[in-house]
Amino acid sequence: MKSFSVSLLLFLSSFLNAQNIPLYVGSYTGADSEGIYTYDFNYKTGELSNKKLIIKIENPSFITLSSNKKMLFSVSENGENSLVRSYALDKNKSYNFINEVSSNGENPCHIQLNKQKTKIVVSNYTGGTISIYNVLKNGSLSENIQVIDHNIITTKSHAHSAQFYKNDLFVADLGRDFLSHYIHKNDSYNLNNYYLMEEKSGPRHFEINKKGRFIYVLNELNSTISVLKKFNETYNNIQNISTLRDDYTAQNSSADIHLSKNKKFLYVSNRGENSIAVFKINSKNGELQKIQNIAVQGDWPRNFTLAPNGNFLLVANQRSKNISVFKVDKKNGELTFLYSIDAPTPVCLVF
Repeated sequence: MKSFSVSLLLFLSSFLNAQNIPLYVGSYTGADSEGIYTYDFNYKTGELSNKKLIIKIENPSFITLSSNKKMLFSVSENGENSLVRSYALDKNKSYNFINEVSSNGENPCHIQLNKQKTKIVVSNYTGGTISIYNVLKNGSLSENIQVIDHNIITTKSHAHSAQFYKNDLFVADLGRDFLSHYIHKNDSYNLNNYYLMEEKSGPRHFEINKKGRFIYVLNELNSTISVLKKFNETYNNIQNISTLRDDYTAQNSSADIHLSKNKKFLYVSNRGENSIAVFKINSKNGELQKIQNIAVQGDWPRNFTLAPNGNFLLVANQRSKNISVFKVDKKNGELTFLYSIDAPTPVCLVF
C-alpha cells in the first residue's frame, strides 16, 4: 500500500510538472527586485509557483525570447547608459550572458525579435530613436545596423514600441503622435508612410492582425484605441474608441494591448482606472465594441500577456507589486478574476 501511495505521488508530481510552462518577468530593480524572474505556470489550472531569479540585470523593463526559448534578449533601462543584452540557454537550462551593446538612445522601453530570429529592434523612449541589430548564429548582437531618429527641431520624439511585420517595420511614436511604416530595402528600413493619430493622443503600443488588414493603436495620453484599416497600400483611421468606463473621469494612462488567441477580441490595460478593457472585434469591418472593464486587483497595470492556450490572462501590476491572473471565456471574451500573487515590481510578462 505504501509503495502504491509513493507511486501515485510521483505520478501526480510528474503530471503536474508536465502541465507547467515558464513565465518570464521583467522588472524595475531596487529593494525588492534584482532582475529577470521566472515562475512555473500551470496552463491547465492557471496556478503560478516556484519563483526564481534567473538573470541579475539592472531595470530589464522589457524582454523578448526566441520561440524555442534558447535565446533571451533584454533592455537595461538606465538613462544615457542604457544597454541591450543577449543570453543563451545552456545544457543546464540556465541563461548565460553573451554580449551587450548600446541601445543608442536613452531609456529603451521595448524590444522585439523578428520571426526569423535574425534581427532585434529596440525603442528608446527618452532618446526618441529606434535601433536595429543583427542576431548572429550564437545569439550575440551585432553593433547597430541602423538607428532611426524620429526627433525633429520642433517636436521631441518618444519612440515607444516597434514591431516587425513580414519584411516591414512599424513604430509607435508617443511624442509625435504617429505610427510610422518602414519598408526593408537595400539592407535598411526606409520610411514608406506615417499615420497621424489625434493630437496629444500618445500612441504607445499596437497590434496588427494576421493579414495586416487592420492595425489597432493604443493611445496612452487620451486613453483611446485608433483602428486603422488597409486600403490598397495605405491605412485609414476608421474608428477611435475610449478604453475607459463611461463614468470614469479621473486620470488614466493606457499601457498595453493584445489580441486574443482566436483574434475575436482585443484587450487593453488602463493605469489609473486600473482595469483591463475588453473589446469585441467586428470580423467584417474590424471595428470595436467595448464589452467589459474589469478591475486588475492591483495598481498601475503595465504589461500583460495571454497564456499560449488562450485560457488565461496575466497582468503585471507595477506599483502594487503583484501579478493578477484571470480566466478567459473564449466564447464571449470576458474575463473572470482568479487570484493574484506578490511579485518584485513586475513590468513585463512573456511566455
